[in-house]
Amino acid sequence: MGIARAFRGFPVRKRLHQIGEVQRLYSTFAEGAPGAGLLLIRVVVGIGLIVHAAVELRGSPDEPLVVYLFDVVIGLLFLVGIYTPIVGAVLAVMSVWRVFLHPHTPWTCILLATLGAGLALLGPGAWSIDARLFGRREIDLPDRKH
Repeated sequence: MGIARAFRGFPVRKRLHQIGEVQRLYSTFAEGAPGAGLLLIRVVVGIGLIVHAAVELRGSPDEPLVVYLFDVVIGLLFLVGIYTPIVGAVLAVMSVWRVFLHPHTPWTCILLATLGAGLALLGPGAWSIDARLFGRREIDLPDRKH
């Protein structure tokens, strides 16, 4: 008698066959304190990018206008938490590019690249649009008829 046959009558075993979870982006969307930490990081990075773009545009910009517009769009996407892995990877690449473009002040760009890569790898957390769009789903499968 196999293990599957021995546990066939238990409701827990039946429930495991009937309910499956489908997640598209991440294995988990952090909740609780880790989720709050990811939200805090997203908000700080988003506001920082928007403020940086606004300050640079009020003065004499070093880069073309489209780069600062891109900063604002990335900042807004981080604030709401949508497409976080893509936006984080774009921020990391863009910040590494800026390190080579402005070698006299690399530390802010290195920090932003690290935060962007970290958010791309960890995910947005439970308090994001990504979690609502791509989060856990339950699928109820009907009983099999033999």
